[in-house]
Amino acid sequence: MDFKDYYQILGVSKTATLDEIKKQYRRLAHKYHPDISKEKGAEEKFKAMKEAYEVLKDPKKRKAYDQMGSGYHGGDSFTPPPGWEFDGATQQGPRQHHAQADFSDFFESLFGQNKTGARHHQSFSQDGQDQHSKIQVALEDAFTGCKKHIALSINGASKELNIKIPAGIINGQQIRLTGQGSPGIQGGKNGDLYLEIHIQKHPTFTLDKKDVYLTLPVTPWEAALGEKIEVPTLGGTIAFTLPANAQTGQKIRLKGRGLPGNPPGDQYATLAIYIPEPKNAEQKALYEKMKMEMPFNPRKSR
Repeated sequence: MDFKDYYQILGVSKTATLDEIKKQYRRLAHKYHPDISKEKGAEEKFKAMKEAYEVLKDPKKRKAYDQMGSGYHGGDSFTPPPGWEFDGATQQGPRQHHAQADFSDFFESLFGQNKTGARHHQSFSQDGQDQHSKIQVALEDAFTGCKKHIALSINGASKELNIKIPAGIINGQQIRLTGQGSPGIQGGKNGDLYLEIHIQKHPTFTLDKKDVYLTLPVTPWEAALGEKIEVPTLGGTIAFTLPANAQTGQKIRLKGRGLPGNPPGDQYATLAIYIPEPKNAEQKALYEKMKMEMPFNPRKSR
């Protein structure tokens, strides 16, 4: 009788955690299940990995297997030592029975004889795997919310979905679509689909979580006199009175004008003072007059 390396069969290391073993088992079960796999030898691979999982998922079986097989490699000739009998928590009598399992002689020599002695296909259900994808969303749609029609490829199959983008969704946030992932096997539930939101770049605004930023051009007299100006926001243009003697680089906070939420984000406008170019002699004379009547050296204060 040949020794079976269950770790090699499942494709995990001997130090693999239970979560890692379960994850690998689910992947292989979906790949080799005889009802869906077209690969040559899929049924035999399915039986082998099912047997390996039966041992490695059970702490008592795994410990006994590790102790028994510490000096063996897959394919080595193996015979249990005289008097060997597995003492497991779920053992039934002197031998543990696996009435619905189609396990090898190697397994049965270690963990118990199949009660029925049957060799038949085991009924098996498997939940579908969750799937992940990314979608692009305009900043305006993230602000107002919208309905969106998308086309995705899930496991090589094209899928079209109508989804709802909630108002106030932020960059990197995920939308979960229950049951839209990989299909389950033989009654197993479908996996879920997770859509990661990527908000597109905007020509006017930038985004940091729920806060919105923009650079706001103003004239010298608007900045100096503190005049009322129009400020663009995602919710529309609003009127805002600048503080007198505002300077380039000064940041104005518009509370609650960012992405909606509880609480909503804010909008920050960074002022940029633009100097009009003189187009004629009269306009140039205005600058000369300012030079004479308002002497100022901004470099002196730096």
